[in-house]
Amino acid sequence: MDQPSAEKPKTTDRKWLRNYLPMWIGQAVSLLGSSLVQFALVWYLTDQTGSATVLAMATLVALLPQVFLGPFSGAVVDRLNRKTVMIVSDLLVAVTTVGLMASFMLGSIQVWHIYLAMFLRSLFGTFQMPAMSASTTLMVPPEQYSRLGGVNQALYGVLNIISPPLGAALLAAFEINAVLMVDIVTATLAIGLLAFLVKVPQPKRADANQAITPKQVIADVRYGLKYAYTWKGLFALLLMAALVNMVLSPAFTLLPLHVKLHFGKGLEEVALLESAFGIGVVIGGVLLGIWGGFKRKMATILIGWLGMGGLAVVIGVLPSGGLMIAVGIMGLLGLMDAITNGPLGALMQAKVPPEMQGRVFTVMNSLATGAMPLGMLMAGPLANALGTSAWFVIAGVTLLITGVIAYVMKDVYTLDDQLPGGALQPAVAEAGEPAE
Repeated sequence: MDQPSAEKPKTTDRKWLRNYLPMWIGQAVSLLGSSLVQFALVWYLTDQTGSATVLAMATLVALLPQVFLGPFSGAVVDRLNRKTVMIVSDLLVAVTTVGLMASFMLGSIQVWHIYLAMFLRSLFGTFQMPAMSASTTLMVPPEQYSRLGGVNQALYGVLNIISPPLGAALLAAFEINAVLMVDIVTATLAIGLLAFLVKVPQPKRADANQAITPKQVIADVRYGLKYAYTWKGLFALLLMAALVNMVLSPAFTLLPLHVKLHFGKGLEEVALLESAFGIGVVIGGVLLGIWGGFKRKMATILIGWLGMGGLAVVIGVLPSGGLMIAVGIMGLLGLMDAITNGPLGALMQAKVPPEMQGRVFTVMNSLATGAMPLGMLMAGPLANALGTSAWFVIAGVTLLITGVIAYVMKDVYTLDDQLPGGALQPAVAEAGEPAE
């Protein structure tokens, strides 16, 4: 059995912020480098091939580690020093970027080289992200989770704003290696801040000192799967998220091609649309950081969920001359994205015990993204046959239907009122209805 987790910081003790902030800054800078690399590589593939299938495959290979290896990496994270995991993961991502730079410099770059780099970066990220998320739970007061979720959504929005134009400017002025070098510099800064300025607490586990064996890792993965499966409301939400991700992710993966083929535009317009999405995420994140969302987090989540569905449909039906309308819609989509994801992360951090979060979060992520490879395999051929607009309509309708289902399913809508595992809190069960 797991021991009680390490004591969480108190809101009145501002030392938690002084300790957490350098890690947050380092990861923010590192994410900027990663965003620039992602933008540069996606545009390179778009410009060189013009193929929906190539873009879909690029996203697919980046998804595979998350879907199939994520649960195992989470189990490992729960048994290792999380600070060390984050440092080593960032270091290996930087080494992968160095290898990609060498291929470009030697003039030997092939599409499969980019696929391999995306696969490895995603693989190392499957260790880094759960370590970061699980560490945050022990470093930040619980009552600050929602606001921090809003701040993080704002950060992702800022990255979406500045990464496309900055990436486009760098690609216009320099060779692609200049963009890749930024990633190496930012990763180095993140590693330095984390290594020398941050103390990352470890959750207490009865088996923490045992050597990691395949049998133990498999047992932890089975535990994470059982935890998610037996929590009826959570599992239903994960299945709906999987369906949404299956159709929504290909739509946004194909956005550069949609701009090129449907709107007849180029790199600058792709950057404009992605920046508009980022502005919306910033506004939504700031709003969430100040407001905190409704008391019932699921109500906030579903407002964003349904809003994204309607807006995705609008993008899909826009005519070829509607680029500037699409810019505004992308901004609103970003706002709704922040409203959805900020409270969702906070809800999970509040409900899952810290000493279990590595294995449970990665299992949950694998379940939620498990159908995405199928979507990617379908996206290329169908987009080539039906046009990229069709994917936005399909994704939007799917979001609207699943959002309504989540609202009417009591097990899903009352997740706020449930104890870890799915049982209603005693006061709520006695009242017979969810607390508002």
